[in-house]
Order: sequence, then structure tokens, then C-alpha cells
Amino acid sequence: MEISYTAFDLLFYLLLYSFLGWCIQVGCEAINNKHFVNEGFLNLPLNMPCGISAALLLPVLDTLTHRTVLQYLMTLIVYILVRSLTDQFVRGVSRKAVAPAPRGKRGFALDAVAATVMLVTYLVVHPVIMGLVYLMPVWLERTLVITAGTLTAADFIGVLRALRTKAASRLGTAGKETTQRLADRIVNTIWRRLQKAYPGLDAAEVPGPERYVFAKGICFDKLVWVFLVSSFLGALIEMAFCRVTAGRWMSRSSVLYGAFSFVWGFGAVVLTVTLQRVADKPDRRIFLAGFVIGGAYEYLCSVFTELVFGTVFWDYSEMPLNIGGRTNVLYCIFWGLLAVVWIKVLYPPMDKGIEKLPPLVGKVATWVVVFFLVFDGVLTAAAMARYTQRQENPAPGNVIDTFLDTTYDDAWMENRWPNMVVRSENG
Repeated sequence: MEISYTAFDLLFYLLLYSFLGWCIQVGCEAINNKHFVNEGFLNLPLNMPCGISAALLLPVLDTLTHRTVLQYLMTLIVYILVRSLTDQFVRGVSRKAVAPAPRGKRGFALDAVAATVMLVTYLVVHPVIMGLVYLMPVWLERTLVITAGTLTAADFIGVLRALRTKAASRLGTAGKETTQRLADRIVNTIWRRLQKAYPGLDAAEVPGPERYVFAKGICFDKLVWVFLVSSFLGALIEMAFCRVTAGRWMSRSSVLYGAFSFVWGFGAVVLTVTLQRVADKPDRRIFLAGFVIGGAYEYLCSVFTELVFGTVFWDYSEMPLNIGGRTNVLYCIFWGLLAVVWIKVLYPPMDKGIEKLPPLVGKVATWVVVFFLVFDGVLTAAAMARYTQRQENPAPGNVIDTFLDTTYDDAWMENRWPNMVVRSENG
């Protein structure tokens, strides 16, 4: 089935299913605890893990039509991945011991129930919602997305400000000078709600006297360097693999400039975050987790590169035990082995090496890396989108098209990514 969701469609569904997920979560908690508590990270009625999972799953599940078991497994895996990453994000941005309450042994059962609800919603409810959205004027959909997105961004900034300031210490000074300003009042209001959503939030408010360590633990700075190193090494490994198997050197980079494979980089970040809870478990458990997570991740990457760029970068249709040509059992086994090697052998010394960077140098270098990769990625996306468009509409439509046609023509792009195949309009 052709993947036909637009960016505004996915954003609309992200916000819509975030709201529906929040309603279900709050309703269940109210029934169990006999009182209402907004347990979301945001003040708005949005459960972002549900919305993000829905936006990722909609185009993926469309490629697995009538394969319900695979659809359920993909739903479960994606939901666990998104929830783990968002939980880690909450811990990382707060500078405090902020996190959802420990899930314990019931965690997987709760995830399984959530995945069941999401799949049933996709099979039964989503077709009706999709029909209503189809009848909605395009301008109305975009207006709703832009308005809700702006409110969500403002809410997100407000929550971050509350978490990044010593708002807890201000709660006992209500009526004093610090709370006379509107900003402080908003921060205090947000902080009180967060304390209800995350009991014991203020327990880690006061930092200890220990020496500051750059990128300590799993945090944004640490993950940036994990991404950078892994994407670079991944590109080199794939180049060497192509040299051995195909007899020639071949670029395996994801971007125009530099040898960086974003698939490997994001894969390392996903494995780092999601496998922490099994890092001290037997190798077979790590292998199984990597087998499942890696296969699902590769499938997701295949779907979204086709959705965003209209191109196919790999196709395993000729290999046995493949799933839609997007992944296969052999490569899932490789992911499982890689997970064991990563968690047990490669990540520990990398973790210690990153933390040895001087704090100021590390922080500055981190943001230099971030800006370079962002601009490199944006330029790559523009060149790739224009390459795809050029196959049917070679005439440039504006000065940007002219620049891209001149600088990154077909020969340049095909030399950079020789395995890239443009998806035709007929599928």
C-alpha cells in the first residue's frame, strides 16, 4: 500500500491521539485512585508518548495490512521505545530525580494493554477518524495543527522553566516579592502540578557538593556524542562491508558532507536508552531485546525514508524470511549480536571517555556538533527531495531549485548514494 500521509496529517494525528491517550490515562487513574490527577509531562491534556507512537505507527501499520500479529508486535515495540525515550528525556531535562513512578513487574503488562488499545483503535476507530479528516478543509487542518502546535511549544517551554529553576523553594514564599511577577506565579502553578504527578519530586532538589562531570549518566550531551561516534563508525563499517562483498568502495553516509550514517547513530541512541534496564542481565536477554528492537527500528527507518524522501535505500525482498523487504531475520540476528557487543563491550569505555571531557570544552563542542549535523541534515533533505522531484519535473521552480540542481545534480546524488531508488507514483 502506498504511504500517503503528509507532514500536517501526521502532526494532526499526533496531537489528536495525544489528547485521546490523555483522556484514557486520566480516566483510568481517576477510577483506580478516586481522584483526578494530570500525570502528563505537559499542562495541556496531551499524552505525548501515545501521540508520538501513533504518528510513527500509522504509515508503518499501513504496510502490514492483514498481518495482525506483526501489527501488534510493531505497535508494542514502538510504544515501549517511545515511552522509554520520553521517560529518559524527562529525567534528563529536569536536573532532578524526576521520572514516572517505577513500573515494576507490571510494566510490561501495562505496555501490552496499551499496545492492544492502540491497535484496536487503529483497526476500528482510525478509519472513521481518517474519513472525517479527509472531509475537513485543508486550511482548517493546518490551522488546528499550527495553533495546537504553538500552544504545545509554549506549554513545553513553561514546564522546562519550572523544572530548570528552584521553583520548589519558592512555594513557601507565596505572597512575597518573588511571586509577584506573573512568570513566577506560572512556574509555581506548574511546579505544584508536577509534584502531584511525580510524588517526591522535590527530594532531589538540592545538589550535592561533588565535582561537576560533563555528560554524567544518560543525558542529552552524552547521547549527542554517542550518536556522532556511532554514526561515523557505522558509515566506515558499511563502506568496508561493501568493499568486501561488492568489490568497490561505496559511500554509506546519510548526509551530503561527512561520513555519518544516521541509521547507525540513532540506532546506538535507541539501544543505549532502551537496553539500560537489561544491561546487567544475561547475554541472551540482551540479544533477544536487540533482535526485536533492532528489527523494528530498521523497519521504521525504511518506512520513513520512503515517506519523507520518496526513496528506497535498501530492499531485502530477495532474501529469505524478510518482512516487506524492509528487514529480515538475518539482520535481526545481527542487531541482537550488536546489542550484546554494544552494551557489554563498546558502550562502557565510550561512556567513561565522554565523561572525561573538560566540561566547558565538551559543552561547546556538543553544540558545534549539533548545529553542524542539523544544517547538514536539512541541506541533505532539501537536495534529496529535489532529486526525487527532478525525476518527473526537471525544470527548476525557484532559485532554491536552481541552486540544488546546479550543486547537487543527478550524477552527484547517484554517486553519493548508488543504491538509492526513487519510488514511482504507482508504488
